[in-house]
Amino acid sequence: MNVPIKSTLDPEQQRITGEALRATVVDLIDLSLIAKQAHWNVLGRNFRSVHLALDELVTAARDFTDQAAERATAIGVSPDGRAATVAKESGGPDFPDGWQQDTDVINAVVENLDTIIRRLRVRIDSTEKADPVSQDLFITIAGRLEQLHWMWQAQLSSA
Repeated sequence: MNVPIKSTLDPEQQRITGEALRATVVDLIDLSLIAKQAHWNVLGRNFRSVHLALDELVTAARDFTDQAAERATAIGVSPDGRAATVAKESGGPDFPDGWQQDTDVINAVVENLDTIIRRLRVRIDSTEKADPVSQDLFITIAGRLEQLHWMWQAQLSSA
């Protein structure tokens, strides 16, 4: 197939940035699916607040997924958000099946956010010279996910 979208990046910049964007799309789709799974299955004393916070997380993950996918497209890289790709390539920890206690959900979300943020920081570094525009997007995503990471952790704090 012809490449319908021509990039303004040189081929190496496009490769580096495209890989980072595609991986980010996968990680964010996985995060949104995990959060939705948890949303449907959370139980416990803090059910309502955790249930609502999961919706906020899903919305953020889905919005950022779209931004990363559209940035990939803008530089001539086809994003891949198929279920098989997400299952194969996601870097986040697994989330268990079935009903989950609110504290277990919180811990799982914190762990998933931590993993994705760490992976984003690698992508921030790798795109510094290759594509500062995409780097800026990764910085924005990381900043919001770090804010959510803090908020999720604060739910368990006993200090």
